[in-house]
Amino acid sequence: MKTIGLIGGMSWESTSLYYSAINQGVKQTLGGLHSAKICLYSVDFHEIEQLQHQGKWQETAKILAKAAQAVEAGGAELLLICTNTMHKVAAEVQAAVNIPLVHIADATAVQLLEDGITKVGLLGTAFTMQQDFYKGRLTRSFGIEVITPNVEQQQKVHEIIYQELCLGQINTQSKQYYVDVIQSLYDQGAQAVILGCTEIALLVQHTDTPVTLYDTTAIHAQSAVTAALHKD
Repeated sequence: MKTIGLIGGMSWESTSLYYSAINQGVKQTLGGLHSAKICLYSVDFHEIEQLQHQGKWQETAKILAKAAQAVEAGGAELLLICTNTMHKVAAEVQAAVNIPLVHIADATAVQLLEDGITKVGLLGTAFTMQQDFYKGRLTRSFGIEVITPNVEQQQKVHEIIYQELCLGQINTQSKQYYVDVIQSLYDQGAQAVILGCTEIALLVQHTDTPVTLYDTTAIHAQSAVTAALHKD
């Protein structure tokens, strides 16, 4: 079993989901008292959030690159960035280490294509929904068409993530708002909707909507389990 390196804390609320899902995946595969070998570096999200909203992405890249080097030095043999948004600097993080980075968008795209999904809605932070680093990767590398909410919806979805979910706050009205946005994406032709922020699964589950949802946290975690247990 390989040791999985996690860069977490963005937010710690969703990082705890990664830790649980990865250990559950290893236990389900190997049975008994098996658990995952994990090296976790958890950043201070306040610092990252400030730099994000100031547009200082290269500064965030330096922080995450340092974290990646730390988990590699700690024995990690593969690496996950436990957040969708910070995959904006995935290339810089990968360049800082010698171990492979398991990209969250790639893992999600593989699952979508296996299920025959070629047109998908995307929810996430404003950075993820508006910028090209995530949805462009899905389209260019995998041929998946991506639909995003309108500008007003994007702003509200973004606010709920940072002002509620990252603080561990679960609001019934916010859940309904997300469900309505998911339905609007489906009505525009999306075959399914990506929960493209690792906190969204704290708020919306598969039972909340008839629309098929892809939880990137769960998909990314399972990809880590598969990679860690794969025999080279």
